[in-house]
Amino acid sequence: MSWEDDMSGFNQKPKMDPEDFYYSEEGFIVFTEKYHLKRGYCCKSGCKHCPYGYDKKTGRFKK
Repeated sequence: MSWEDDMSGFNQKPKMDPEDFYYSEEGFIVFTEKYHLKRGYCCKSGCKHCPYGYDKKTGRFKK
């Protein structure tokens, strides 16, 4: 397997519904809880609408 095979889907943008995100006042894309649940896993970035309960300060999941 070459590195081209590993990166084959890298440049493809995922299709997103309008309710998957919104733009902040600063112009950043903010993903909604619906988007995170659709994605199916926690990225551990401390997202504003994380449905998985990840706390970036402690590095743990809240129950």
